[in-house]
Amino acid sequence: MSADRPADSVDPKLLEILVCPLTKCPLEYDAEKQELISRAAKLAYPIRDGIPIMLPEEARRLD
Repeated sequence: MSADRPADSVDPKLLEILVCPLTKCPLEYDAEKQELISRAAKLAYPIRDGIPIMLPEEARRLD
């Protein structure tokens, strides 16, 4: 973990390359909720301890 960002944050370079595993569309980072949002799939993937959990079965459905 690099010292220039908080332990619970996600590496910005990682965010640039991550896409939704279902739609392959870009993701939006929600720092407050610690989630990656896929608007196309209407899913929010959790981030735990700075690690995005990119499993559809772990994702929260968006309304």
